[in-house]
Amino acid sequence: MSEHKHENYAENYISIDEAAQYLGIKPVTLRNWIKKTDIPARKIGKQWKFKRSELDEWVNSGRANFE
Repeated sequence: MSEHKHENYAENYISIDEAAQYLGIKPVTLRNWIKKTDIPARKIGKQWKFKRSELDEWVNSGRANFE
């Protein structure tokens, strides 16, 4: 995948429900993680949005192992 195409893909935001499903957790758990961890999330309007690539980085970095 070219660098440009990868950047465009990485810019696609997913909802909290989609992110929770992607991570294999419940949305309520993800909401708690937003409050208690450094999970990469952005609030756009009233909704939390995520990038899959940033979630992957966060999990792979080991920072997701807080429990």
